[in-house]
Amino acid sequence: MWFNSYGVPFEEHNILTQPMTAEDLKSILAKTENGTEDIISTRSKVFQKLNVDVDELTMNQLISLISEHPSLLRRPIIVDEKRMQIGFNEDEIRAFLPRSYRQAELRDVMSSGA
Repeated sequence: MWFNSYGVPFEEHNILTQPMTAEDLKSILAKTENGTEDIISTRSKVFQKLNVDVDELTMNQLISLISEHPSLLRRPIIVDEKRMQIGFNEDEIRAFLPRSYRQAELRDVMSSGA
């Protein structure tokens, strides 16, 4: 995993075998900028098969739907005390590296003239 290659400690939670709690889902939704648009994988087979308009669901209905079909969620979901990222983007995920590591990496890039 990406975090291992940078020596960043992390805790992995497989949402397919251990679905998220309602509290976890509410917490993630509260941290999104665009609500369900940020967390639901509209290209997933499950989403297309269900053919549901998630924007029309109540919070309880949405949580029940995700609990029943956790593969609706985009993955990975990366959360720390300050940040959240959904989906893998190597540039954006770098924000989870310790600041000292990012500063050292920037110094290396600047000194190499790249």
